[in-house]
Amino acid sequence: MTTLSDPPKGGFRLSMLINDTRYRSYTFQFIALVALIAAFGYLASNLIANLQAAGLNISYKFLGEPAGYDINQRLIEYSSQSTHLRAATVGILNTLLVAVVACFFATIIGVLVGVLRLSNNWLVSKLMSFYVEIFRNVPVLIWILIIMAVFVAVLPQPREFRGDDATASMLFDMFAFTGRGFYFPRPHFTAEWASGSTGWLIIIALLIASFFGSRAVAKSASAVQEATGDRPTTIYKTLAIWFVPLIVACFIMGLSWELPELKGFNFKGGIYARNSFIALTFALSIYTAAFIAENVRAGILAISKGQTEAAASLGLRPGRIMNLVVLPQALRVIIPPLISQYLNITKNSSLAIAVGYMDVTGTLGGITLNQTGRAIETVLLLMLFYLVISLSISAVMNVYNNSVKLKER
Repeated sequence: MTTLSDPPKGGFRLSMLINDTRYRSYTFQFIALVALIAAFGYLASNLIANLQAAGLNISYKFLGEPAGYDINQRLIEYSSQSTHLRAATVGILNTLLVAVVACFFATIIGVLVGVLRLSNNWLVSKLMSFYVEIFRNVPVLIWILIIMAVFVAVLPQPREFRGDDATASMLFDMFAFTGRGFYFPRPHFTAEWASGSTGWLIIIALLIASFFGSRAVAKSASAVQEATGDRPTTIYKTLAIWFVPLIVACFIMGLSWELPELKGFNFKGGIYARNSFIALTFALSIYTAAFIAENVRAGILAISKGQTEAAASLGLRPGRIMNLVVLPQALRVIIPPLISQYLNITKNSSLAIAVGYMDVTGTLGGITLNQTGRAIETVLLLMLFYLVISLSISAVMNVYNNSVKLKER
């Protein structure tokens, strides 16, 4: 006698696309995708037809024409005779510079404020609450203008550093903070074979190799801990992997520093960061840090109090409990809204034109648009740039979030 544990499966039929719950969702998604493509196709064809009726056409030949304007802050070589494409590239790099630096400082400040908001010290907790409330409830544009005005009004001008009776002085004879901007020592390599970008490419390669080397040391230590129960000390090996190759490479390539000096009416030499860049980055950092602080606080409160009590019963101090027990688990809650805050920083950087900082909105979407009259082309390029940046940030943070979840499993 033969029994069947499962009934025989029938063949696939078209009616299953609607009646079978296994396929119905895919059917509706496909229909929605086709409808969306058709809608975009209709809008694109309508746009092209209207442009042709008006005697216009979409063309990006203007990107190869001379820009004819200067850009005060730039990371690559540029002159007024460079093309509009070069000007747009300079603006893109300026936008990415502000976004990366602001995201870095906003994360540090936000995590610190979020943790301190939960402090048992009443004064510290209330001060952090005041910081969060005052920065979250005032528009970021207002903070940009306020900080820019403070920099111009409070910081000394370069002329105040001149003479025996100077009212201002450089910090350690290396740093100058003025109303026009900040000046820092500029590192460079004296060896001919390491001049230009070659030396910095070597430094980047060493940093990447050190990262993987330190990961290998940590993985080896984890394997020993799994086998013996004791984790070997890795701090010295990790520090050696990070710093010894860098020190040796800098010595061989002849690392030197170019210090800023007051010459004429302004400082010369070193790294010059305009006051517009400093004000914009600082404003975006402290404004977004208030939102990140709330995300961090919510993530910490989402962790069961029993986790903290169990760690305390093992003799761990509060700082170690926060670093080793609470924050790693809270990352699952913190990271998703953190992505939105990074995206907000990138998009809010378009307010740079308010303080004269030339980002991609000021170059491609500002002067280039006004000079060429190609509004549709420049706006489409701007939309594409911000879309690519947003998707890239989301993809990177989602990969990190998934890796955190896998480690917890």
